[in-house]
Amino acid sequence: MNTDVTLEASPQTLRSQPDKRFPLLIAGIISAILIIYLASSYGWRQAALFLVGLTAGLALYHAAFGFTAAWREVALTGHSGGLRAQMVMLGITVLIFTPLIALGEFGGIGLRGNAAPINLAVVFGAFVFGLGMQLGGGCASGTLFTTGGGNARMLVTLAAFIIGSVIGTWHWSQWQDVPGFAPVVLSQTYGVIPAILISLALFSLVWFAAASNERRLHGSVKSYWKTETGQSWLRGPWPIIVGALVLAGINVATLLLAGRPWGVTSAFALWGGKIAGTMNIDVAAWAYWQRPAQALSLDQSILANITSVMNIGIVLGALFAAGMANKFAPSFKLPLRSLLAAIIGGLLLGYGARIAFGCNIGAYFSGIGSTSLHGWLWFVAAFIGSTLGTRIRPFFGLN
Repeated sequence: MNTDVTLEASPQTLRSQPDKRFPLLIAGIISAILIIYLASSYGWRQAALFLVGLTAGLALYHAAFGFTAAWREVALTGHSGGLRAQMVMLGITVLIFTPLIALGEFGGIGLRGNAAPINLAVVFGAFVFGLGMQLGGGCASGTLFTTGGGNARMLVTLAAFIIGSVIGTWHWSQWQDVPGFAPVVLSQTYGVIPAILISLALFSLVWFAAASNERRLHGSVKSYWKTETGQSWLRGPWPIIVGALVLAGINVATLLLAGRPWGVTSAFALWGGKIAGTMNIDVAAWAYWQRPAQALSLDQSILANITSVMNIGIVLGALFAAGMANKFAPSFKLPLRSLLAAIIGGLLLGYGARIAFGCNIGAYFSGIGSTSLHGWLWFVAAFIGSTLGTRIRPFFGLN
């Protein structure tokens, strides 16, 4: 699925190296310490959410489940396995999310979906995010799992991602009154069953359109149940559809444990805000951080923050998976143009996610999974930006 081997570090195509299993030990020790600490300091739910993040990191790595490469493949070659797998993932998520969110409570915790306005901020932010995906070499979850898998270039993208997120929080108030409409949630407007049926119809439309285009270009449709090399459940690679199924489960588990769907990038803004605070930048005075939940997160440890804990889990899960696959072999030889693209891409990713109410996980996956129409608007705008970014990549020496 991912053809950018050296720069985006598709885990399955990294050159296998001997004696590289020390990541297993590192990831195992850190994870065990964190589980014990989180459970004792913040309760079993926080420890469980960390384990959910670990599982996500392992699945993302072994299935090479990236939104970036999947969308690029559609734009460049018409191969649509990744995009079609995403539609299956979304379909399963909607089937489970919609009745749960309508129920409003499960196991003593309130449940809510991800809904946001349909406005210019979503359009612009998602477009910028899509462009940044292709230049930076990954989406939000992709940046985390490839970093954990040993991709040195993605460390640069992640650092720029965090900086871009901080800039986005600085400008956040300026994007709140742009033209648009109030949130539209299908399940609230039409009811649970009609919302599910409408969503499944849209997923089917995208699935069949992508498959028809691939069949027109190549004469057949590549299966997303098979891998190009020998499959091992412990060492990978996994079929991409398996990754899609696991990620649907990850989002459902997050909803049940946290009371809201999976998100990634708000943690990047938090990390950047805390770092900025140590540099005597008064981010707490910005409107973004004056909201009660954000102000509390800025004041507390990042280990009290659900998204941060899950992100750490993703990195460690990918590190663990890279160790199992014996493919942890980071290279720090980065061409200048590639490095520049990583910086620009990361800045665009961070800024776009903050003003568009989320990223490919929080806005696209969880937004559409919550039957919010802003998720579909985000998808269209980000896909257009991603397609443009695909055309720009060669100027930076990217495949």
